[in-house]
Amino acid sequence: MPGTNPAGTVATLKRLQSRAGEVSTAALGRMEAQHEWYTALPAQDRSWVGLVAQAGIAAFIDWYRDPSRLDANPGAVFDSAPKELTRSISLRQTLDLVRTVIDEMEAQVESLAAPGDAASLQLAMLHFSREMAFAAAQVYAQAAETRGAWDARLESLVVDAVLRGEADDAVQSRVSALGWEDVTSVVIAAGDAPSGSSADAIDALRSAARRHGFDCLAAVQGHRLVAILGHVDDGVSAVTRLQDCWAEGGPIVVGPIVPHVYAAGRSARSALAGHTAARAWPAAPRPCSGEELLAERVLTGDERARRVLIDRVHRPLSESGALLPTARTYLELGGLEATARELFIHPNTVRYRLGRIADLTGYDLATPHDAFTARVALSLARLDEPRPWRRLTAPD
Repeated sequence: MPGTNPAGTVATLKRLQSRAGEVSTAALGRMEAQHEWYTALPAQDRSWVGLVAQAGIAAFIDWYRDPSRLDANPGAVFDSAPKELTRSISLRQTLDLVRTVIDEMEAQVESLAAPGDAASLQLAMLHFSREMAFAAAQVYAQAAETRGAWDARLESLVVDAVLRGEADDAVQSRVSALGWEDVTSVVIAAGDAPSGSSADAIDALRSAARRHGFDCLAAVQGHRLVAILGHVDDGVSAVTRLQDCWAEGGPIVVGPIVPHVYAAGRSARSALAGHTAARAWPAAPRPCSGEELLAERVLTGDERARRVLIDRVHRPLSESGALLPTARTYLELGGLEATARELFIHPNTVRYRLGRIADLTGYDLATPHDAFTARVALSLARLDEPRPWRRLTAPD
């Protein structure tokens, strides 16, 4: 080590100091010759790498003079470059940089070291390279931690904006920063958040989505865990694979698939409104779509669900002659025979009309929940009908 040969160390230090620039230039030349990633960097980033190499050589010289100096803060070598450089070059590439500088110094060790000092200098280089590797790992770990915290906040802001239906320039900038500007086939899912840490719940959901090939943004808002999933073919099917990430036994509601995250407000409205109303249908499938909960959503005051139900059920039946009275009678009396007697038609005719009703509306009146939904839709239509005008006459 340097302290074992004081006279030689002073002489070696002088040689290192006089040739530091030469070694730095040679090291960067070696970088350019050996590493394609370095030549592909923009000129500004290459200049930052050069500053790091020069700082590393200067730090080695200082440490060789006094080993306690580097131990205090080995990461200071990387302070000469901006923190953004960790986004331009990876940890592996940074280690390539350290290794290449040391390789160049070892290649010149005989000319750099004073007589009898070569072994000591080479051992010092080995120890220095190890310290620099640890320092680089620490710098990247800190950068990753900072970036992770920032990305988590950014993700939460994007989820909140989607739920609010916002799509301004700030939202677009944040979406772009998260790499979601080109994500298509987006769906929103909302369910009860599991107990424990919100961060753990989000991490578990994100990891599960990644395993199944989905892009995922998530946030815990109040008692809800909300997910934005991208590259989804079927929303309910996709969320079924991820349902263990929500609270056990609680409802999970999925909105419709939309083209991109900027249109996800429509999917979010369906998912959130459905999740609010899901308690009214304890037997609802898990997960289920927001469209399956239209009747329950109407009970919570969801005007959009009200309009959709009327358009989906009452409008096509009112335009098809006998189907509307058949539906009303069947829902009132609850049976083929009773409906046939009331309408003076054959039960097979009732059966045929029920099939037509299912084709037109998507609701099978023989199924309890579908019958409930259709009854709510027809009741809403009645409430929208104008009241018959009556003349009020004074009593005799």
